[in-house]
Parts: sequence; C-alpha cells; structure tokens
Amino acid sequence: MFLLSCIISAQATIPIIPKPKYVLLEKTPPFSITKQTVLIAPKGNLEVQYLKEIIQKQLGLELETNTNNLNSKNSIELIVNPLLKMDIDAYKIKSNSKIIQIEASNSEGLFYGIQSLNQLLGYYSNKKIPALTIIDQPKFKWRGMHLDVARHFFPKSDIKKYIDYLALYKMNVFHWHLTDDQGWRIEIKKYPKLTSVGAFRKESMVGHYNEQRFDGKPYGGFYSQDDIKEIVAYAQQKHITVVPEIEMPGHASAALAAYPEFSCTGGPFEVATKWGVLDDVFCPNNNTLAFLNDILDEVLPLFPSEYIHIGGDECPKTRWQKCAKCQDLIKREGLKDEHELQSYFISQIEKHINKKGKKIIGWDEILEGGLAPNAAVMSWRGTEGGIAAAKANHYVVMSPGSHCYFDHYQGEQKTEPLAIGGYTPLEMVYDFNPIPNELTADESSFVLGAQGNVWTEYMEDFAKVEYMAMPRMAALSEVLWGKDSTSNYLDFKARLLLHFLLLDKMKVSYSKALFEVKTKITATENHSLQVELVAPNPLFSIFYTLDGTQPTNHSLLYSKPIIIDTNLQLKAASFESDIQKSAVLEQKFVVHLATAATVTLNENPSDSYKANGAFSLVDGMYGDRGKFGRDWLGFSGKDVMATIDLGSIKKVQKFTIDVLSSPSSWIYYPRKITISYSENGIDYSTERSISIKEIEDLNGIVKVEIPLASVRYIKVNAYNQGKIAEGNPGAGEPSWLFIDEIKVE
Repeated sequence: MFLLSCIISAQATIPIIPKPKYVLLEKTPPFSITKQTVLIAPKGNLEVQYLKEIIQKQLGLELETNTNNLNSKNSIELIVNPLLKMDIDAYKIKSNSKIIQIEASNSEGLFYGIQSLNQLLGYYSNKKIPALTIIDQPKFKWRGMHLDVARHFFPKSDIKKYIDYLALYKMNVFHWHLTDDQGWRIEIKKYPKLTSVGAFRKESMVGHYNEQRFDGKPYGGFYSQDDIKEIVAYAQQKHITVVPEIEMPGHASAALAAYPEFSCTGGPFEVATKWGVLDDVFCPNNNTLAFLNDILDEVLPLFPSEYIHIGGDECPKTRWQKCAKCQDLIKREGLKDEHELQSYFISQIEKHINKKGKKIIGWDEILEGGLAPNAAVMSWRGTEGGIAAAKANHYVVMSPGSHCYFDHYQGEQKTEPLAIGGYTPLEMVYDFNPIPNELTADESSFVLGAQGNVWTEYMEDFAKVEYMAMPRMAALSEVLWGKDSTSNYLDFKARLLLHFLLLDKMKVSYSKALFEVKTKITATENHSLQVELVAPNPLFSIFYTLDGTQPTNHSLLYSKPIIIDTNLQLKAASFESDIQKSAVLEQKFVVHLATAATVTLNENPSDSYKANGAFSLVDGMYGDRGKFGRDWLGFSGKDVMATIDLGSIKKVQKFTIDVLSSPSSWIYYPRKITISYSENGIDYSTERSISIKEIEDLNGIVKVEIPLASVRYIKVNAYNQGKIAEGNPGAGEPSWLFIDEIKVE
C-alpha cells in the first residue's frame, strides 16, 4: 500500500482507465460511503440499480434509493439532463464531503460516469472517495472487442463476464464471431443441422499447429436463439452493441458438413478439426445465396446492431477455379476473375441485408475485386485496407494484427502460455493510432474507431481468454477513448499497477507480463552488445546472473548497462525488498564476428514482426522456433537483402542464417538464399546460392562454409516464395518470410 500511495502522489491524478479528459483533485475532505448513503436518481432510471449492485459487490453495502435528496446529508446523485451542453456520451462527476453527483445528457454518459466511480471504489477500498471534478467524453464511436467462439465455445456466463469487462473500460461494441470451419454456434431453426451437425467436431488440435496432434475428444456447443436474445439484452443494459459475424464465403466447413449441397463439389465434409484456412467454401450460386439469405433472415432480428459482419476473409479460390457453375457465373455476369466473383457474391448479400435496414461490415479482403456499395471495412492485414476504404468514402474499423491481435504473445515467450505466434506487448497496443497519417482530415472522418481481436485456437478455456485479453484491453480502451497530448505510457502503466487491485478483487486471470524485466539492446562503439535492463516499476530492484543460475536478491544488483562480448546466459528478475515480483528473464547471447555490426535492409519488416529492426539480425539472440514472434523479422510477400558491415576486415570462413517455416501461419522458407562478400563494399565475390531443398534439409538453419577469406561487407539475399499455392492455408495470399540471426565465424 505504501508503494501504491507513492505512485498516486507521483502521478498527481486518479487511476481511472481509460484516463478522463479532465480531472481536478480538491484539497477538501473526501466523501465517505456508509450504510446511510442514499442513491438518488429520477424515477424509472435503470442505471441506479446497476450502481446499487456495484456498491453492494464492491463494499458490501445495501443502499437505499430515492428520487430526491431533500433529506439526505450523504448521497450519490445521478442526473440526466438532455439540455446539458455536453457532447454525446460525455459525463461529469463532482464530489465533495456531502455528495457525489454524476451528470450526463444521456443514459450512456451516465453509465460511463458510473464506471469511473466503479473503478474508484476498487482503488479506494476505505470507502472514501476524494473530492474531485471529472469532465470526460470519448473520441471514437466504435470502441470494440471481438471474441471467437467457433474454435473454442464459451457458455453464456463467460460471454456475460466478457461483456462486463468491455463495460468496465467504456467499450461499446462486442464483435461476436459465431461461425467458422471448426464450429457453427448459432441456432438457425430453418436449418437445424447447422447446429446438430455443424456445432460439433470429432476432436480438436492440441499443442501448436506444427505438431499436428489431436486429443481424440468430441467437442462442441451452440447458443439457442433464446440464449442470443438474453446475451444481447444483457449487453444493451451495459450500452454495448453486439455485432454478430456469420462467415462467408470462406471458413464454411462447419456449415458444409451439415449442408454439402451448397459447396462446389458436393462433399462429403466434416467439421474441421484443424486450425487454419481450408479450400472448401460456399459455392456462390443462387441456391447458396438463398440459403444464406434464409440464415440472415433469422439472424438479423436477433441483433439490433446497425452492422452485420459477414467475414469475407481468407477465401481460397481453388474450388471456384475448377467449378463449372462458378465459371459460368463469371462469364454470365461479365466478371474478370474469381476475385470479382467474390465481390459479386458479397454485393448480392449486401443487397439483401440493406433491404432489411442493416449494413454489412467485412474483413479487408472484401476490397478485392471491388467493394460492395455500402460496405464498411474492418482492416486487419495492416491499415492499408482501411486507408483504401476511407479514401473511397467507406467507413472503417481499424484492427491491424500488429497492434490489435490479442492472440499474440505479450511477454517473454519462454514463460508465456502457448499462443499462435507474433508479439504484441502492452506498450505496442497503447501506442496504436487508429487514424493513419496517410488520411486527410475529411478522410479520417470515415474511421469509426478500432477493436481488439481474440481468436481462440489456443484458448481452451475462459481463464486463458482473460489472460490474453487483459490488460491489453485496458490499453486499447484508452486509445479509443482518446489519449490527450499529455498522456504517455509511463502514466498509463502507473495507473494500471493500481488497477490490478480491482482485477484481483474481480478474480480476473490477467497477464503479469507488465512485471517482467525488459531488455533494451544496442551496440557499443567497439561492437560489443550493451544490455539495458528496465524494471516494471522504478521502485523495484533488478538482480541478475551471467552464469545461467537463478537470480535471487543476493545476486548481482543491476545499476548500469551490461556489456556482453562473449557467449553467456543472462537471467534477471525484479524484486521489491526481498520479494521477487517478476518471472525470470532468460536470454542466451551468442557472440560472433557480426555481433553488433551495422546492418541495412532493402525493405522494412512488417509492423507485426519488426523486433528490434535490422539490428535483430546481429544482436546475438536467436528466435524461438516453436514460439516465433519477438526475435524474428517478418516480411510479407517481399524479398529481403541484408547488407552487413563488420566495421573492419576480418577473416571469415562460415555463415549461418536462421529462417523459419510454418505454413499454417503462412510462413515459408525462402525459395533460395544467396550470400556474397567483399573487402571494399564494391567488388563482391560470386554469389553462393542455397536452394529451397538445401534449406529444408537443414531445417531452416542454413550453414555456408567458404575458404578462409578477408571480409568486411556481407550481402545476404532471401527470396520470398511469393503467392501461397492452392491447397494451403492462405492460398493466393503473399507468403511470409521470417529471418533471424546471421552468424559470421
């Protein structure tokens, strides 16, 4: 508690997430909540009951409610004033020793004010709320979180808990991914086999996809329409809109297992047991359109949302290319190719949905072949799709994998539970800006907001969902509520440390990656590695070892950057007094002739896999081949040329280059690697070429030996495989090339 009080004093603010726009703390006595406190609200106000439940849960007090405060000397008052000159969803809190007033022009604003009070109750467990004034409002209209229930199914109680988390952070959209290859999760009465067959698979993958292991256990579940209505109503009470996703034309295996006649081949099919992208998709003919329109006719009335998500992503064209019906349709409609066929299909679906008074939103692949007239785009493959849509005057929700995919690792992968890959730490989420610099002010108005995505291939229970979503959801909420110019990550982190008290009280299984010791690795002037260790809190101490033993509070005390010029294993942990606060950071360093050299790249790596930039290729750290993400550089569809300057001429005899293959994640070995070297940077040796067969035989650890040579400059070219071949996950998409340490001996 002493530590927490120090943080509060240092920040001179109150620890609410997302951070309010304006806060003024008064130096007057606080408001004390007692069993005599009265809740005041207009007759029929629904929010007061919610506030009453919060106070009962947080403080154990059952408070009286009333419609006026004439006789109360200690009250919490809710005021809805439509004439209040505040923006929509804005709120104001004013507290002193006698009263707390929460005022807004609408019920949404009032609810958000209650959520701020809810968080304060979690922090100030002495039941005393400081005298203060808060004036606050959101920036973005779409403040969302997604949850995939197709790969793993979660009961109603878990879905409601997830909605509670969104409400806590003033988020207002729940994107509910209800159908996919591995399960159909929503009852459709006209087509009962969608759930009797499509909601159940014979087994599930265990471990990472590359292991190809299965548990042999039947798995499934679905939500009845009554379940859906109950959850939608629950979300509405929290001022959250539920946007359902019904996948089409791809990710359709579960539906086709039930109704194979809507495929190109007629089946038979089974509900998918593997993760990834599968070739069998809906055949875009009139019969299929009628089938999907029937489904949508049952889905649309269940969800009051303006938008319906129709997927549109990762749809292989393999079956369409060989399907006579599809090829006839392409000719009949004057379409150029299968991409325009997908656009035609999406446009037909959109017409039906528009007639029902709704709009469609889809993943950015719906841009391919032409965007349907009124469609909104959810941009996941970077922000480029969102930029293109906004420039064409279509509404956009930004959700790039680099910042918004919460199925990625968020901490040290050696101590993190298994994830799909990637590395999206808390700070990266917090640094996200949903408005790309490429957009003008007018074009930016088409960006509705953003959302975080939780895909559940590797989340077998809800505790894992919580762990992967929290606290990254908190960071994204602050991005979407609107960071002001004075906001910064250190301030957010200080408030988050306090916020963990509330999450502990709520028994949330959140990630502790924030407590990890972080490393910042740079080169010294004499080409050694300089390792800076950063504690999660300035009041913590870091103890470390360099011999591979476990650190204790009697190990080396970190006080200045560590210089590394030989092979060793660093282990470090943060401590508060004698108590270890973090998991142990473990990192092996391999020092070689190119360690800490200068590296230039012809292409920048993807934001999703940029590690420490070009320096990652010579930083002495090797990427984890089973948990790829943090230390790998990833390039989508691009050839890579790395030029290394050793700083002076050295005698060289061997090169080792690490590359990665994981087809399920669209990552492929390069089709070839070439190496050449030079003394002067002008005259290079004849290229040594390593074929894809040699790379495969070496399992991606490519070793090239040469006669002892005088070398200063080294060129390494890795050639991307190009478009992913049909029959593979992501067919037709650019393949990824992953490269890590280039070791020179």
